[in-house]
Amino acid sequence: MHRGSQIHNVSHCKATTKACSARSNSTEARYFAAVVPFLNSMRLLIYGLRLYTDEALVKSVTREGKPEELLRGPLYYVLVLLFSVLVFWRESPIGIVSLSMMSGGDGFADIVGRRYGSAKLPFNRKKSWAGSISMFISGFLLSAMMMLYFSSLGYIDVIWEEALGKLALVALAATVVECVPVTEVVDDNISVPLATMLVAFLLFSSNRTIVN
Repeated sequence: MHRGSQIHNVSHCKATTKACSARSNSTEARYFAAVVPFLNSMRLLIYGLRLYTDEALVKSVTREGKPEELLRGPLYYVLVLLFSVLVFWRESPIGIVSLSMMSGGDGFADIVGRRYGSAKLPFNRKKSWAGSISMFISGFLLSAMMMLYFSSLGYIDVIWEEALGKLALVALAATVVECVPVTEVVDDNISVPLATMLVAFLLFSSNRTIVN
């Protein structure tokens, strides 16, 4: 597996966990938390447009070592993170679940798929059964763990008998979207979180499964 790709995907998990660990009760806390993804987006723009060069950065977060790659997947990722922090923050399960699926789910799908993905999906030869299964499992588990974390801090109240089944549906939807062969048109750093946000909104906003 390409070393840069592995670092790129593992950093997904670390970045999301750090962004979600803020404990401040200040109403301005979300804006302070948004500074990190904002600065990262500016950094990616600067190096992606070749205004400055940083070969170490390019090699660590791209698959082919081209600066312009920074303007696609990596930039989309931090922009989605920035959007989620500002719009959903920590009181909404929608943001929590969407970031968990994008970082834990999509990230591990790439790692596992590249290493053990010899059995390809019949409708998309670029994806594998191992990668898709790992996406579903890791995305579901990380979503549940992050919701448990925020629930323990008192930000959300979770009725687990209902929430776990709905998390499984969200994970399934994200996995299906990630499998669809449209990456030439829509990057999965955009399609996966958008699909997750939509399904999570439909499932968790309809009743009392989550009480903010």
